Amino acid sequence: MSNTELPSMGPLTDPVRNPSSAAEPVRTKRAFLLILLTLLVPGSAQIVAGDRKLGRIALRVTLSAWLLAVLALVLLFTNRTLLINIITNPVASLLIVLVLAALAVGWLVLFVNTLRLIRPVLLPAKMRPAVVVALVLAMVVSSGSLGYAAYLLNVSRNAIGSIFNANGPAIDPVDGRYNFLMMGGDAGADRTGRRPDSLSVLSVDAKSGQTAIISVPRNLQNARFSEGSPMRKIYPDGYNCGDECLINAINTEVTNEHKDLYPGVADPGAQATLEAVSGTLGITVQAYVLVDMDGFAKLIDAMGGIRIKAGGWVPISGDMVDEANGIHGMPLGWIPAGDQKLDGYHALWYGRSREFVDDYARIARQQCVQQAMLKQLDPATLLAKFEDIANAGTKVVESNISSSQLGSFVDLAMKAKGQNIKRLTIGPPDFDASFSTVPDFDQIHDRVKKLLASASSESPAAAPAATEDTVLQPGSVPGSGPSAAGAAGPLAGLPATTPSPAPSSSSDFTPVTTTPEGEPITEAMLNQFKREGNEQAIRDLVATNGQCAPL
Repeated sequence: MSNTELPSMGPLTDPVRNPSSAAEPVRTKRAFLLILLTLLVPGSAQIVAGDRKLGRIALRVTLSAWLLAVLALVLLFTNRTLLINIITNPVASLLIVLVLAALAVGWLVLFVNTLRLIRPVLLPAKMRPAVVVALVLAMVVSSGSLGYAAYLLNVSRNAIGSIFNANGPAIDPVDGRYNFLMMGGDAGADRTGRRPDSLSVLSVDAKSGQTAIISVPRNLQNARFSEGSPMRKIYPDGYNCGDECLINAINTEVTNEHKDLYPGVADPGAQATLEAVSGTLGITVQAYVLVDMDGFAKLIDAMGGIRIKAGGWVPISGDMVDEANGIHGMPLGWIPAGDQKLDGYHALWYGRSREFVDDYARIARQQCVQQAMLKQLDPATLLAKFEDIANAGTKVVESNISSSQLGSFVDLAMKAKGQNIKRLTIGPPDFDASFSTVPDFDQIHDRVKKLLASASSESPAAAPAATEDTVLQPGSVPGSGPSAAGAAGPLAGLPATTPSPAPSSSSDFTPVTTTPEGEPITEAMLNQFKREGNEQAIRDLVATNGQCAPL
């Protein structure tokens, strides 16, 4: 018989398209091959073994998806800002969510069709469970991953819409920097408006991401409003109506009495506070982020807690019993010195407590908590806890930042991660403790200017400024010790502290865990001093609780 007379393999004898004529081992291999083809190249299983029309449609979709994925990868390395802006844009993100959901459903349909092509009844009985398990796992890895990605992107989209201003104007860098006011405030039933007890400016170099943090004490007097601020007409010489005119009172006063000066502004109090911080520091602060401290704990919990090295014991204060002298009742608990992992409740109190020390110890701890959050919010934590973090953010954060610029700012945040953060406090350890009562604004402007010059990508060497590796310890400069703590004005009555000289590194300090006599400090010991009314003994033992370092 010649070669031309040999029977060719027709449709009825092709084991791929007609498995009934194949041996059992071939059917099993065919089943796993079809699953692998659907996983790696959706539509290819239908081309070789099923509905070729369906397969061609699926392959076109697959190739288009691959092309878009390659384009996104190229943008990631060449124009990351544009990619993030596309993902965070409300219309584009909705379209991406719908596309991802459609792809997930389509891939699921192809797997169901592939199961029909496999025809499990033709498989050996002992292999049927293995084939079904393999197909289900492939469905979870492929279609399930796409569906979950669509869900997370939708969660992110809703969070961005809740926090950021979709219609807000874009902001440009000023002198090469973006300056954001970070406010932590309490909004309780007994308060009108949110009082920002924590004020700090995050200044980021627009090119390098090099960051500086400038902390403004809540008890700063005579705050200057920036030029063009509506409040400057009322207080042309600064917010100087007496000891009650502290910078953190501006929010409430504007909310209650001067909202009409800010027509069309969503939060006049926050905007006025931003203008006061701008004028006080001598820089242009372009936007603010306001975190409600009562909801702050949810964000920390969503992250899984933060890790810090605490220099001294910190009280969880009870109710105020002597407001004139700042004396509370028995503490509800204590946060010990040493290495700690804090949940949201304890992290909130660690940054909030100021009993037995002054405001500047609290500011140092707040900066430490901020740095711990930035340091420990790594990509693995963000991905693993993304939904909880996003949902917590919508409950605690308000901002006037335009969502259209999130791409630029996220890109800057990625550049900033891992770089040293330079710091300045308008109070100890950078100024005397009495400075906030009678501030010298020329001096403040000069120090801020030098700090930002040292944090500039174009001026790496500049005047000395506190860095991330410097512990901010109250009283570590002349004039910030006990005598300054007794200055007139709102600082009167603040407890004196006796701190040791500031160490040179954020980890170069030893937490105070024993008394001068070597006896271990315990919660029972501190509570006993409190019951005896020996407040000074407690102050001496917790004087170093402004020392802190993120772990």
